[in-house]
Amino acid sequence: MRFRFAAAAACVFLVPALSLPPMLGQEAPTPGGPPPASDAAGQPVDIGDTQTLKVTVNLVNVLFSVRDKNGYVTSLHKDDCEIDEDKQAQKIKNFTQEKNLPLTIGILLDTSGSQKNVLPLEQESGAEFLKTVLTPKDEAFLISFDINVDLLADYTNSPREIKRAIDKATINTGAGTGSVTGNGTPRGTLLYDAVYLAAHDKLRQEAGRKVLIMLTDGGDQGSQETLKTATEAAQKANALIYVILIADRGFYGGFQMGYSGDRDMEKLATDTGGRVINVGNNGRRLEEAFNQIQDELRTQYLASYTPTNLKLDGTFRKLDINCGKGYKVQTRKGYYALADNAGND
Repeated sequence: MRFRFAAAAACVFLVPALSLPPMLGQEAPTPGGPPPASDAAGQPVDIGDTQTLKVTVNLVNVLFSVRDKNGYVTSLHKDDCEIDEDKQAQKIKNFTQEKNLPLTIGILLDTSGSQKNVLPLEQESGAEFLKTVLTPKDEAFLISFDINVDLLADYTNSPREIKRAIDKATINTGAGTGSVTGNGTPRGTLLYDAVYLAAHDKLRQEAGRKVLIMLTDGGDQGSQETLKTATEAAQKANALIYVILIADRGFYGGFQMGYSGDRDMEKLATDTGGRVINVGNNGRRLEEAFNQIQDELRTQYLASYTPTNLKLDGTFRKLDINCGKGYKVQTRKGYYALADNAGND
């Protein structure tokens, strides 16, 4: 499984052993004083049983947002929230409202046949969202998925470049062509393959806040990956997934007939700390969905702690954050304790 290039061909920090900084230069010898230091290698000195001090710190960073009945809560402090990892209380070391951490956004655009009548809405609203949310320190990329998974725009902080790419996206039903992903059937919607590739190949090595926004009706057909493996890839990349359910229900012959993507998309989003926003095929509701996502990204908290379980054994650690009665916390379900992880952001 691989990309076809169409238009554009919680963190674990390891603190190294403590050491003294190198000398910036030598002072001139004082007249009558001792001779200047020799450049020759020094002889080893017996210091008995003293050992070099090495410090390794596993720091888990968790991004989350908090809501009450009036909207997003932005006035919380460290003592207002509690974090449990595998039901064990953790001591919060740092707690900030995060607005300035760089943001990496992946837009995943469903260009299968079922999206023919709503693609223009997606193109217009998606481009406007990135124009509003991207700052010079942020980056975005664009992937379309149908019978193929195509990288339409690689990392850029230019909303104009993303807009040019998103405007060129076209519906692909596979008529007269085959899939380049290795699937036997030329028809399908490779949704899970797209999520996996975006998370594993694009986001896993990135630092900062990482978000995938998928515009789709939620149907998958022909992917090599599954809901489980796609979710795991996003969790290992520490990426939040927002699913904007936008569907031409008439394509399925009615509101329910032949359509079953809602439940799987709900699990994919909530397990990674995002959520599903159902907009039907309404352009105004689609704009509101992007506005909601933008609001959430601007009201996130970042909490850091050193876990009581320091083993980097690759297991999944469940997270639970509680900020008090009446507050609803939105965050990922947990993280993988990986030694080679670029970051649990």
